[in-house]
Amino acid sequence: MSKSGRLTTHVLDTALGRPAQALEIDLYRLEGDARHLVCTVRTNSDGRVDGPLMEGAGFTTGTYELVFHAGDYLRSTGVTLPNPAFLELIPLRFGIADAGSHYHVPLLLSPYGYSTYRGS
Repeated sequence: MSKSGRLTTHVLDTALGRPAQALEIDLYRLEGDARHLVCTVRTNSDGRVDGPLMEGAGFTTGTYELVFHAGDYLRSTGVTLPNPAFLELIPLRFGIADAGSHYHVPLLLSPYGYSTYRGS
């Protein structure tokens, strides 16, 4: 049985200790200097998107970038941010080397920092 790869993400607000709901995320495929928008999604009440960002035949090897709209999300929680905000957009550039694997790219977010890792 062949395994179908997919890309998923979720966002946790570590300052508030809860999932980051309604955070906008853009996914781009990078080809040389070109950046192609694959999709734009928003996180649900669990800080996840409702399905994989890519899967099946649309999930191919290459270089990708997730752009998390952190500033808009943080302002929506009532946090007072400086102008300009320390974190407005968070781009995460990563490679997909195996189109048969699950790539999970979570974001742990606060107004002044973030971290990420390849999850499972």
